[in-house]
Amino acid sequence: MSDHRHAEVISLDDRRRGISAAEAELRERCREPRADGSPCRLYLDANGMCRVCQPERSEPTPPTPLAPELPTFDDAALDDLERAVRGVLAFVRRRLTGDFVVDDYGFDRELTEQVIHPLSRPLYQRWWRVRTVGIGHVPDEGGALLVANHAGAIPFDAVMTKLAVYDEHPAHRHVRELAADLALRVPVIGPLARKTGNTLAHTDDAVSLLTGGELVGVWPEGFKGIGKPYRDRYKLQRFGRGGFVEVAIRAGVPIVPVATIGSEEIYPIVANLKPLARLLGFPYFPITWQFPLLGPLGIIPLPSKWVIEFGEPIHTEHLGPDAADDPMLVFEITDRVRDTIQQMIYRNLMGRRSIFF
Repeated sequence: MSDHRHAEVISLDDRRRGISAAEAELRERCREPRADGSPCRLYLDANGMCRVCQPERSEPTPPTPLAPELPTFDDAALDDLERAVRGVLAFVRRRLTGDFVVDDYGFDRELTEQVIHPLSRPLYQRWWRVRTVGIGHVPDEGGALLVANHAGAIPFDAVMTKLAVYDEHPAHRHVRELAADLALRVPVIGPLARKTGNTLAHTDDAVSLLTGGELVGVWPEGFKGIGKPYRDRYKLQRFGRGGFVEVAIRAGVPIVPVATIGSEEIYPIVANLKPLARLLGFPYFPITWQFPLLGPLGIIPLPSKWVIEFGEPIHTEHLGPDAADDPMLVFEITDRVRDTIQQMIYRNLMGRRSIFF
């Protein structure tokens, strides 16, 4: 008959967990006295307590009342706030004293970066939720001509394209828009447009900016594009006689086609009051879904979702300045640019789920 007095006992819990007798022997046991005076022989857990003696030795800890979370300001946040306040005050002081710089065309870089762009970003990021595609096709340095479609009754697409290049491009470059004479003669809007980088759509000015290493934006459809009815949306109008191609060839810079979708739906034009437009000296007087039906609220653009795609550059550097005098070559490149933008528009229209989402 075998002696079981010295046999190692393995608990059922150890058996279920697959712990062997040798492993169980290495575990420390509890030695707290029981009620009958005998020592407790249960295994200790990671906290040095067994399951039987633990309630006797540990008292429940009262819950700590939750304190309300208050905003905290570390030194870095306070430094950022102080710098921002100093920057605003310095900007106002320079404006009041006239101590600021504009270039030969009236471009005010500081005003554009610190006032105009911050005011435009809510429209770009929240209202129209602009998605930019192919921004890498815009060169990091040197001149280039951005050629885009135009729509929307009010040229917000030019503003959004300018902001897209500045915010999304790694080099944060500014786009100098070529504007019609009428746009620059409008009170308040005209001087502000010049300060934000617009200049007259003249060959000499455009070539000068491009050879100076600037990005120049042009919308060849002009008023025919932004004033076209909603039924003709996303159908490109004529690109004129190819003056922008001549400019690119003379300056020896690439042409970057740009396609914007979403701008056609911000002010859907259902009619054009031409007699009233002629009376006021406007190229068109649009009647939209919102205006004049909604009165002053009609000036609020609809929140369509935008996509701005920058296509692969069409190079003209190898042609030489004299090629600008070849009308057949100019027409050929003009048609190529127009067709490229039209195909980009169709591709993006097929890829979007809806106008607003």
